Parts: sequence; C-alpha cells; structure tokens
Amino acid sequence: MKKILIFTSLLLASMWSQSLLAASNHLVLTGSSTVAPLALEIGKRFEKLNQGVRVDVQTGGSSRGVNDARMKLADIGMASRALKANESDLTAIKIANDGITIILHSSNRVANLSDEQIVAIYTGKIRNWREVGGSDQPITVVNKAEGHSTLELFLHHFHLKNSQVKADAVIGDNEQGIKTVAANRGAIGYVSIGTASYDAEHGVPIQLLPMNGVTATIEHVRDASFPLSRPLNLVVNGKPGELAQRFINFARSPAVTDLVESLYFVPLEH
Repeated sequence: MKKILIFTSLLLASMWSQSLLAASNHLVLTGSSTVAPLALEIGKRFEKLNQGVRVDVQTGGSSRGVNDARMKLADIGMASRALKANESDLTAIKIANDGITIILHSSNRVANLSDEQIVAIYTGKIRNWREVGGSDQPITVVNKAEGHSTLELFLHHFHLKNSQVKADAVIGDNEQGIKTVAANRGAIGYVSIGTASYDAEHGVPIQLLPMNGVTATIEHVRDASFPLSRPLNLVVNGKPGELAQRFINFARSPAVTDLVESLYFVPLEH
C-alpha cells in the first residue's frame, strides 16, 4: 500500500511538472482583429525558432485585448490604438503602424469625400450616392461593432457618437467589413489601410478613398501625413514572463520586418 501511495505521489508530481512545463511554453494573445493576423504570422515564425513553444492568437477587439491583459486572462493583449488615460496601469509596446481608410466598391465613381460628407452619410443625412456626385443608388452604411478600436478612432476623428450613426450593417473584423463592401456596390465602410491595401492588390473589388487630400497608402502612414493613423500595440500588465518578453522582443526586431510589410503595415525603424 505504501509503495502504491509513493508511486501515485510521484506520478502526480510528474504530471504537475509536465503541466507547468506546458504552461511555460504556451503564450496566449487576445484582442485586436487588426493586429491578430500579424501576431499570428509572427507567432508561427517564433514557434519554428523555439521548439515546443505554442502561440495561441485570439481576436475579439482591442477592448478585449486590454481587458484580458489587465485581468491576466492573456499573456499579451493586442490593441490597434494607444492606451487611454484610465489604462495607465498597463504597458503598450508598439510593433507596427497602420491607418484607417474609407472604402467603397471599386465600381463606385465617387473618388473623394469630404469629412462633412462622410459625417452626413454616417448620420443618415445623405442616403443616395447621387447627392455626392455618384450614380442614383442608395448608400449602405457599414459600421464597426463596439469594442473595436477602429470604431473608436473613426468616431473620435469625425466627432461623432456611435448613437448618431445610422448603420445598415454592423461588422466585426476588417475582413468582414471588406467582404461586405465588396459584395455591395452601394456600400461604404472603414477599415485598416494595411488590410484594405492587401486585399485591393489581390483583386478584391474595393477602392480606398483619400482623406483631406492625402491618399490612403502605406507610404503616407509611414511619413505620418495620413490624418487617421494609429499604432499597433502589444499590451502587458506588469513585467511580462520570460517567454512573453522574448516574444515581444522578437515582434519588435528586424527578424519580422518582412512579415509586417507583407501584411501592408508599416514596420518599426531599426
């Protein structure tokens, strides 16, 4: 009986050690749907260079990333915005830059909209494209769901409250927004410049509109001339664990510059 108890204790201790080892080799990142595709690619490369390590990337919006980092539900949060004043207990680490662009279907002959026209469209004062120089076609307003930084930055830039927006469709991540606009010739939406540029270059029927006369390009995000730009951040609560810190260092290193550029984001300067 004593031998059985000793064996059981040793087995439990072994299982507990293995569990700790597995946990120490497993990173969980949650948050921004803009940062997630980049974090996923960085994670795959990090896994190849660190045998036995697993990087789990989950979306849900920047608010989730910030909250999960704060509550330690994730090792690292992802936020496609700067931290707010009431989030000063957290630390944001920038890994790239991006912008937010207005998108239309590529067949829409409207090539430019003023800030005032965008506000009028999103508040329901302009409901047909002919009112802004387009064809006689109803406008389908596509808005972002709560919890996404793209929504917060869009509202802040145009001095709007979400309650003022008269949306015909509410979407979550960037790809959902792009698919919605690509499938509707009368739609208007706003998404990541990086994601939209990538999809447009790969044949998705969308066009990126300029803002205040500045074309929506990666180059204009790079030189800070585009009016609606933002940092892509990793977020931590306190001092990261050893593995999380190594991942953060890797995500900020020249070793991932090609990944950042392949997703049409602006890499850090090294």
